[in-house]
This record gives sequence, structure tokens and C-alpha cells, in this order.
Amino acid sequence: MAPVKVTKICCIGAGYVGGPTCAVIALKCPHITVTIVDLNQARVDAWNSPDFALPIYEPGLEEVVRKARGRNLFFSTNVDKAIEEADLIFVSVNTPTKKSGVGAGFAADLNYVELATRRIATVATSSKIVVEKSTVPCRTAESMRTILEANSKPNCRFDILSNPEFLAEGTAISDLFSPDRVLIGSLQSQEGIDACESLKQVYSNWVPQERILTVGLWSSELSKLAANAMLAQRISSINALSAICEATGANIDEVSHAIGYDSRIGPKFLKASVGFGGSCFQKDILNLVYLSESLHLPEVAAYWRQVVEMNEYQKRRFSKRVVDTLFNTITGKRIAVLGFAFKADTGDTRESAAITLIKDFQSEKALVNVYDPQVSADQIWLDLQEASPLSSLENIQKQVHICGSALEACKNAEAVVIATEWKEFNNIDWEAVYAGMNKPAFVFDGRLLVDAEKLRKIGFTVTTIGRPSSVL
Repeated sequence: MAPVKVTKICCIGAGYVGGPTCAVIALKCPHITVTIVDLNQARVDAWNSPDFALPIYEPGLEEVVRKARGRNLFFSTNVDKAIEEADLIFVSVNTPTKKSGVGAGFAADLNYVELATRRIATVATSSKIVVEKSTVPCRTAESMRTILEANSKPNCRFDILSNPEFLAEGTAISDLFSPDRVLIGSLQSQEGIDACESLKQVYSNWVPQERILTVGLWSSELSKLAANAMLAQRISSINALSAICEATGANIDEVSHAIGYDSRIGPKFLKASVGFGGSCFQKDILNLVYLSESLHLPEVAAYWRQVVEMNEYQKRRFSKRVVDTLFNTITGKRIAVLGFAFKADTGDTRESAAITLIKDFQSEKALVNVYDPQVSADQIWLDLQEASPLSSLENIQKQVHICGSALEACKNAEAVVIATEWKEFNNIDWEAVYAGMNKPAFVFDGRLLVDAEKLRKIGFTVTTIGRPSSVL
């Protein structure tokens, strides 16, 4: 046996992971043909659009696709053809948290992973390297291998690798260009090590050798969950301290700055906010909770569950602070929510704090204006309907209005809530905003974004997360 020289790659799934990752591989490896496939025709059409109106907003992504598309990067719905021709197949499908059945609310739903695996086994007539790219629970590769081996054709061999992504939305392209590490997990058999070397050679086209880590298959799967859980834990920790700061008169910015100087801790992921969101943190922690419970480790499960509970508490605490500050009622009052994406520089809204805040404001019978520079109106309505399944879209639209600019959203509002840290919110003409608002005019900064003192001089009453309501 020897490592296979990879000349054709297929990626099943054209979402937030598969699309950017394989687009960068195509850019950096012009000698490799990369085909990204998806059953969603509209998504594939968007990737192929003449004006490059891509289905994902990510800084730098359009430039990558412009350079590689049509050269050695292709997007298609012809899944079977791409599987058959590929030497190496990335499985990069969605793995949402289960909504029903065993493990509902905690375990990952692996239906799409299984469907993709079965499709590979059915279609492939030659040996393939199959790479887990989706975030999956530990030992998923074992299930994939069982399915592939049970359904494979004669003389058709499958080697399974784990290659988790560690991308941060908003900086995904720079993360891919210069990753902290590329992690590849394999079975420690000769065949597994050879398959690992084949993928390593792909990344070696631009990633330094010392940043490509090769480990066992199960260690790789667990490392992804562990990394996201540890990062989320830091956010929940600083958010817990922000509540103490508000009660004692301390300033969370000063506290986080001070503790970040400790070389054992470091400054990253110590910025307080209204709460973390995105497709990974909460899902992966809940996955870790479920894994711990399955292994009969209830204390471990309870430990990690608290990270998610702290995050939910932070959202509830922030929306309650809005109500308390607006004289204990927001019924009939107009609240401008600036930002709907879970973080800046992405159009992703999964687990966004804004969804929870708006739902809370709706329950208090407030009127809500929403503006986000990248999230479409269709996506906002979809998320709000999912958050309030007992309310019709018509009823939601009686309380919520989507605006085309921040200035429009703030007009005639009692309060402005900053839910996403878009840079443009720091550059708003706040004097014009103040002139168009009802008085007293309130600003609630859930992202430590604006210059509170500057806004107070204009006339706003400013409440900033992690700081006391009265400036000491």
C-alpha cells in the first residue's frame, strides 16, 4: 500500500463548511479538480451565479470563487457523477441537534451523514478516501465504515478520515489560508495512515507541515467538540462576570483586559456580550452533554450543560434589563434591534441572540424594527416563525417590521438594542438617530460596540452590558 495521489475531490454539501473549505482547496491546488455537490438546486445555482451572488456571505469568499470557478472548481447537483470520479470525498452535510426521539435537544441528528454515506457506497465502483468534515459525535466514523463496508462492491475499499473544521464565521477565508492547525484523524492501521498521508499532501500545498496534526480517529472527532466547548465556556464565564460587574459597579472591559494579561489565560474569547450563537458552540456542547450521559458520567454532563444554561440566562437577563430600564413595560413601545446575524461579517443566523431578544420583546407586546446589512428578510421571517411556532407569520408581522437601514429602524423608536457587532453601527449618525427617536431615547449595547460617553453627550440614556446602569 502507498498514499493515493489525489487529483479529484468531491465535497458533498455546499454549506458554510464545504463551500468555503473546498473553494480554498481548489484555489491553492490548481492541479486538483474540486467538485462541490448539493441536492439543493437553488443553492448550487447561487454558487454558479454570473454575478457571484453567492449563498454565503463571508469576507474574501467571492474573490476565491472568482479565481477558481470554472478552472478547477465546480458546483453541481450531479452527486453520483462527482462521487464516482473522485479519489477523495468530503462529507460536509448538516448535523443539527435532534428535535425528536432519543437524545432530542442534545444529540446530533446524523440522518444526512448516513444518507451521504449510503449514497457513496451505492455509487462508488472504485476505492475512495471518505473524510468526515461535518461536526459529528465520537465514533461516527465507525458507523460510516460499517455502512460502507456492508454495501461496498467487490474490490472497492473505503478508508475513513476525520478532518474537522475550526473556522470562525466572519474570518473563515483567512482561517483557511493560515490555519492554527489542520487536524487529520485516521485508524492507526497501515491503510489508515496511508489515507491520512494522502489528505496531508493536499493541505501541504499551502499549510506548513508543523501545523498539520495527525492523530487517532476518535481523538480527532472529540477534539472538535472539545475545542468548541472550551471556547464557549470562556464566553459563558466572562458573561457570568458581566452580571457581577453590573451589580457591583465594576467594568467588564477592564476586568477582561486585566485577566487577559495572564499568559495562562490570554485575551481571546473574553469579550462579554448578549450571548454566543452560531451553528457550532451550542450544538457541540449539547452533543458533549449527551455523550457524557451516554457514558454514565452525569457530573460531567451537568458541568457542560451549565455553559449553555449560562448563555440562555445572559440573553434573558439582557432583555429583562431593557424592560426594567424602560419603566418596567415595553407594551406598545417601538424597539429597534440592530443586527440579526449571530455575529458580524456573516449572514448566518443560527442560534442568534437577536432571535431570543425579539421573541422576548414580542411576548411583552412591543413593536420591533429589525435591520441587518446581510441577513435577508426571508431568513428573518423563517427564524422568527421557528422561534414562535404557535404564532402565524401574519401575527408576527403585526409586531415586527424589517427595515432597509439602521436610521429607518431607529425612527420613532423608544430604544435601540445592538445585537450584532457590525462596524457600521459604530459609524451611524447618532445625532440623526437621536433626533428621530421618542424621548427619553435609550441605547442598549449588547456587544460593547459604541462609545457610551459620546452617546450620553448627545442625549441618550445608555446601558452597556457588563457595566452598571449609573456611571461611577
